[in-house]
Amino acid sequence: MEEEKKDAILEATTISYDNVIDLDPAPSYVEHADTKGPEPTNEDWAQLPEVSDAIPKAAFLVILIEFCERFTYYGLSGPFQNYIQNPNPVSYPAISPGALGKGQQTATSLTTFFQFWCYITPVFGAVVADQFWGKYKTILVFSIIYFIGLLILTLTSIPPGIASGAAFPGFIVAVIIIGLATGGIKANVSPLVAEQYRSRSAYVKTLKNGKRVIVTPQATYQKIFNYFYWGINIGSLSAIATTELEKNVGFWPAFVMPTLMFVPCIIIVILGRNHYVQNPPRGSVFVEAGRLFLLALKTKSLEACKPSKLTQERPELAYKCTWDDVFVDELKRTMKACVVFCWFPIYWLCYAQMTNNLVSMAGTMLTGSVPNDIMQNIDPIALIILIPFMDRFFYPFLRKFNMPMRPITRITCGFFFAAAAMGYTAGIQAKVYASPPYYDNPQGRQNWISAAYLIPSYVLIAISEIFGSITGMELAYKKAPQSMKSIVMALFLLTNCFASILAFALVSVTVDPKLVWMYTGICGAMFVCTILFYICHHKLDDTDAAEDAIQRDVEPQRIKQVALDEEEIVVEYEAEKNI
Repeated sequence: MEEEKKDAILEATTISYDNVIDLDPAPSYVEHADTKGPEPTNEDWAQLPEVSDAIPKAAFLVILIEFCERFTYYGLSGPFQNYIQNPNPVSYPAISPGALGKGQQTATSLTTFFQFWCYITPVFGAVVADQFWGKYKTILVFSIIYFIGLLILTLTSIPPGIASGAAFPGFIVAVIIIGLATGGIKANVSPLVAEQYRSRSAYVKTLKNGKRVIVTPQATYQKIFNYFYWGINIGSLSAIATTELEKNVGFWPAFVMPTLMFVPCIIIVILGRNHYVQNPPRGSVFVEAGRLFLLALKTKSLEACKPSKLTQERPELAYKCTWDDVFVDELKRTMKACVVFCWFPIYWLCYAQMTNNLVSMAGTMLTGSVPNDIMQNIDPIALIILIPFMDRFFYPFLRKFNMPMRPITRITCGFFFAAAAMGYTAGIQAKVYASPPYYDNPQGRQNWISAAYLIPSYVLIAISEIFGSITGMELAYKKAPQSMKSIVMALFLLTNCFASILAFALVSVTVDPKLVWMYTGICGAMFVCTILFYICHHKLDDTDAAEDAIQRDVEPQRIKQVALDEEEIVVEYEAEKNI
């Protein structure tokens, strides 16, 4: 097996693209990091443990950008439900803080739309980045748009704005702008953080204590995305502060806080401009992919859409080709990676329970002086504790015994823990229904059972995120061609939207006393998906390292200005051996 991994080499191919213009004025370059030690031998692979490389400083800058953006996102979206649902109170502190007084149905509809919108728009942001601007410029422009939306939301939430009736239309305009900007940032920041690490090959390193280890890109990318997700969850704790502000002071200070936090985000993006590794856009990748798919409907296969085949078999269609044979092969490889994502909607359905139905369940349990909606913050707190533990101890421990957890194994574990979380939650829901005084008809009233029983549910979901969600982002980056990193990441994020559709289908059973069966059904579906997923995809772990070794070394070799401002960029696709 190791020999097969090491022999997986793609022959270099030279391709010319016409009409490719780099619209990103920022310095774009590809840093070639030579290996810092000898290439590991077969004996080294059998005896030495794998370790991660050092994370570049520029990657930490990108993580800091994501922290600020997530701090802003969760901080402003936390108070949305009360802001829309409840009327403006006479004074603060308020038992039921509010502003618009539109009722629960409108509030739930608008907050659900906002979440759905935020996971649709990454597709647009990915197209803009991969086709026109590149990731850096896209993040910068959409950060400015994001800030404009924050200003609209904050200014219309001040008392005069609420009194004049400007708050509701201001809110609608703000969430549309913020959701659009979120997509532009979200689709590009995770590929950007991984691009800061440029080493392509594994190498043997001797530590200060004399111990020899193998430094691999696989372990390094795993570490980068662990840190990235860790930053996200630290930022998500902002909802604790903003929900307290909305209750005790008002909504405008609750929105001012995340707005101010977004200012450092823009500053870091600008000041770090010369430190980020930036890959230029590759031209009309998405448009070409769409044309290729349309043509595939006529030819019945992607393979038949290769120009070399069309000129021989379907010459009347050959004139439509704006791509080459290698582009077709890249798209086929991307589609194989995206098949894995098709299993994630059920997983995200499990994940979504902690932000709605588990919060409602906590409202039917004894929480003491703690608000029931703060219970969901157990998840990010657990992640902040567990991610460093997994990165520093658990994964290195397995690698020490030459047992690295490859992506499919990790995702399978994530699915299993998600199923376990739903199974445990079903049991707690049954326990709530068995408790007095309201038994299986609490209707939002508290039965005599402690909400502390829900803590394991949130911890199990957190564990599932470490194995499932983080690995999903890692897989989306590693398996996508260089020209489609943002698009493939956006497709991974899009699976959240399908989970929202499934959630809408379950609305009829999200009422007492049917909730036990709902949690049981979700648990069963997730458990079945876990087994089928591993059966269908476990062999991908065997070829994971070999596929990662197929890298494209993309550099503009010759740029020639001709009539009509046409540019020719010669792109060399180069495969390097790596494990």
